[in-house]
Amino acid sequence: MMPDSRDQPWTLAVGAATTTAILDRAPSSTGVVFVCAHGAGGHMGDRAMLALSGELCSRGLDVVRFNFLYREKGSGRPDPMPRLEECFAAVVARARDELNPRLLIIGGRSMGGRAGSMMAANGFACEGLLLLAYPLHPPGQPEKLRDAHLPAIRVPVLCFNGTRDAFCTPKLMEAALKTVTTEWDMHWLTGADHSFHVPKSSGRTDADVLEEVGGVAQTWLARVLNG
Repeated sequence: MMPDSRDQPWTLAVGAATTTAILDRAPSSTGVVFVCAHGAGGHMGDRAMLALSGELCSRGLDVVRFNFLYREKGSGRPDPMPRLEECFAAVVARARDELNPRLLIIGGRSMGGRAGSMMAANGFACEGLLLLAYPLHPPGQPEKLRDAHLPAIRVPVLCFNGTRDAFCTPKLMEAALKTVTTEWDMHWLTGADHSFHVPKSSGRTDADVLEEVGGVAQTWLARVLNG
């Protein structure tokens, strides 16, 4: 089910620049808002972001999608992390002001989720993190781990990664999570790659994987809502 996206796009100031965000309203909202950031090679309207938003909206989440500044101006080169975080924070502030959510969750796909996790580790105010295809290390470079900030996270986390994700070796992620003290739910998508694609030989479809993501996220959010 696609989201009920009848709201006009938001134009937000980020320093001297501007970016765009879109609110996808759930048909039956639970009052939870997920501010969802795109991956390095994506944008707020790419196929993966639209599919994810549609699935989560069908589960009662209102989803705010947005472009990082480099994407808004048509560049393919990601901004430095502080600039990504500045943009992310501006969108979250607008979402809080406009929507007054019962709970506000931040995160997103790959690089976007990493940005959200670093914000949370630095004490940024949110009620949880939802990470999809967390990029623990560059492909083929498992020694370059992006895990140093994870122990500083204090909010509940739900993280999805595929077992075939070249950016996240399962054994390395499980080792990294031994240093984490927050409530971190790690959900492995069997046979999925970094894009949550599964081969035909798996007996499943990409739609099946997305439905799995939605079901697990819905259960996790119910637990977070109940304290």
